[in-house]
Amino acid sequence: MSNARPSLRDRIRGIEAGESAVAAHFLGESGVLVLASGEAVVTADGDSRVTLHDGGVLDTASDGKVLLSGGDDGRLVRLAPGMKPEILHDTGGTWVDRVALGPNGAFAWSAGRKAFASQAKGEPRMLSLPSAVGGLAFFPKGHRLAVAHYNGVTLWYPNIAGEPQKLEWKGSHLGVTVSADQRFVVTTMQEPQLHGWRLEDGQHMRMSGYPGKVRSFSWTQGGKFLATSGAAEAILWPFTGKNGPMGASPTMIAPAAKAGIKVTQVAAHPSSPVVAVGFADGLILLTRIEDGAEILLREPDGDAVTAMAWRADGKGFLFGTDSGAAGIAAL
Repeated sequence: MSNARPSLRDRIRGIEAGESAVAAHFLGESGVLVLASGEAVVTADGDSRVTLHDGGVLDTASDGKVLLSGGDDGRLVRLAPGMKPEILHDTGGTWVDRVALGPNGAFAWSAGRKAFASQAKGEPRMLSLPSAVGGLAFFPKGHRLAVAHYNGVTLWYPNIAGEPQKLEWKGSHLGVTVSADQRFVVTTMQEPQLHGWRLEDGQHMRMSGYPGKVRSFSWTQGGKFLATSGAAEAILWPFTGKNGPMGASPTMIAPAAKAGIKVTQVAAHPSSPVVAVGFADGLILLTRIEDGAEILLREPDGDAVTAMAWRADGKGFLFGTDSGAAGIAAL
């Protein structure tokens, strides 16, 4: 079946990762593949390795200018192009579970039941939560942070005194994201579903029907769709209308070639209506949203895709797998 697709496999240069990739990012034109051991492979001027953490990496975030990471060594680390990793905070042992980058140099992290937010300069602010933090996401504009936790999400202005806004829904909320127009907040849950809120009136949105947990999500060009993993194809929920996905059916693209194989990673192209879709069997497809047209980037080999990223200009693509295969492509 894959032989019938156009292919860009000859554009890939292999990377000697040697271990499972937990995240992929670009800093400028250089790819950064974050590995399970706490190291990262940087593709600038040939592949080199840097140590981010003395132990496992628990979360990463990047805006294309800096990379932020949290680890089970209790450290919050920042990596900038051409620089050595910089320790921004050390908890003294408590895991740094989640990290996020925001506008104007803002960044945030969590440790246990506490979330911290800091602007480029100044002391960090702290917020205590009712349970461990499941996810962090800044709003696209302003210094406002969404913090996911058990039974909902807390919306926090770190620089403003007063009670944060609470969005409630029973259950364990893990990843969290905010739509480009700032009208919707969406979480992934311990159950195989998403939950969302329309902020103007608190209207709930349930996005269910997944056979597996949603572990990867990505906003498409202009925030038109939220692409998600967790099913046998990529599920794209529409967010263009007044009601977002409420009452609307999702778009489904890149169906798996074999029964029982699920999508493990999604990464939307930064400027075109295309989504890269990675599967549990190692297949990677570049898929056009409008008509589902597919281009083969990686053949299936049984090695699950665990990390993918586009370069900001859309002309570079980086990926890594569970068993240590990795590559960077010029597109």
